[in-house]
Amino acid sequence: MKPCPCGSALPYSECCEPYIQGSRKPPTAEALMRSRYTAYTEHAIEYIIDTCTRNGKNDIDARQTKQWSENSQWLGLKILSVEKGGGEDTEGTVEFEAVYEWDGLKDIHHEKALFKKLNDAWFYDAGEIIPKTIVRTAPKIGRNEPCPCGSGRKYKHCHGRTPNPSFP
Repeated sequence: MKPCPCGSALPYSECCEPYIQGSRKPPTAEALMRSRYTAYTEHAIEYIIDTCTRNGKNDIDARQTKQWSENSQWLGLKILSVEKGGGEDTEGTVEFEAVYEWDGLKDIHHEKALFKKLNDAWFYDAGEIIPKTIVRTAPKIGRNEPCPCGSGRKYKHCHGRTPNPSFP
């Protein structure tokens, strides 16, 4: 049985697939968030669009969304927090991180998403992207320090050199 990409312990056929196929509605904002992530992994762009409010649909470029979905390797979903969004609520917020790789670069899409319940169904309404601060893991190499490659040359004359197309 195929595991569900959303990270739940249930298999895909019992977790997100019924929502994406339209045989069931997600009962909570978090369930909708998980199924939308899974829709990206399954390239189910119509589901992503159909589960947006009118406000949310205005922010989606279907062609670009499809390209992102198909050209990414989806590595996992992490739910960071959930506020409201239960069966009796009409609004809810889910903060999450979706980890993916595109063109050899690993990235984390960190978002705080607002969901609304309309006519007894949950919809994505809007999201706030939370930027990540990039932290250097290795010490910075000074321009005049020896190049770490071991050539004996200064970094600025070796691997730190900015390519100049007019200078060989």
